[in-house]
Amino acid sequence: MNDAEFVKRLNETVDRYAMLTHPFYQMWNEGKLTKEILAEYARQYYAHVKAFPTYVSAVHSNCDDLPTRQILLDNLIEEEKGDENHPELWLRFAESVGADRDSVKNAELLGSTEATVATLKRLTSELDYRSGVAALYAYESQIPEVSRTKRAGLKKFFGIDDERSVSFFSVHEAADIYHRNAELEILTKSCTTKESQENAIASAEKASRALLKFLDGIYEALIPLEMRMCEVTEIASA
Repeated sequence: MNDAEFVKRLNETVDRYAMLTHPFYQMWNEGKLTKEILAEYARQYYAHVKAFPTYVSAVHSNCDDLPTRQILLDNLIEEEKGDENHPELWLRFAESVGADRDSVKNAELLGSTEATVATLKRLTSELDYRSGVAALYAYESQIPEVSRTKRAGLKKFFGIDDERSVSFFSVHEAADIYHRNAELEILTKSCTTKESQENAIASAEKASRALLKFLDGIYEALIPLEMRMCEVTEIASA
């Protein structure tokens, strides 16, 4: 398939499992979550935030193309360097919804949380770095819109709008526009055969399903039956 057809199928695959369509994020956007629910969500999601730099590092390690390695290195540096590293920014958000740092760092993880992190680690550790880039793209391509709506919900329904509390979202709202464009360029330049294109699409689908699996677990564990918009559809495990 040509580049346009490849990009279309890749984006359609990610859109099919878009995080913003999940009932948990819909409830966030409609002000139907409590601070207590957000606090436990923050504890669980920290496992992914903390692991994300290792996903990028794994892809970087398996890549032998210098320009691509440089792009991935820039991403990794943004994630981990300095006092404003992204795990730290997430901890600040967690504090704003009532989760102290120790409870976040030492949280007992749901099985679905552990499974999501394990899947993303596996996908980004593939020897074919293009599969890893596709997994990163499945996540980072969604994050500008996810971050924008999360930040809007925090302001509208909880009055949380100070820079310290929402910097994780504001940073990703901007930075991941660049990241998704860079990752898409890597994929279109490096996936030049039908096999490599299909492998990238398959990796993006697995990553997208894994992210929904995380949200399924949160929804089932934290949302009382009487509050649920609908039952999860199990598409993450279909």
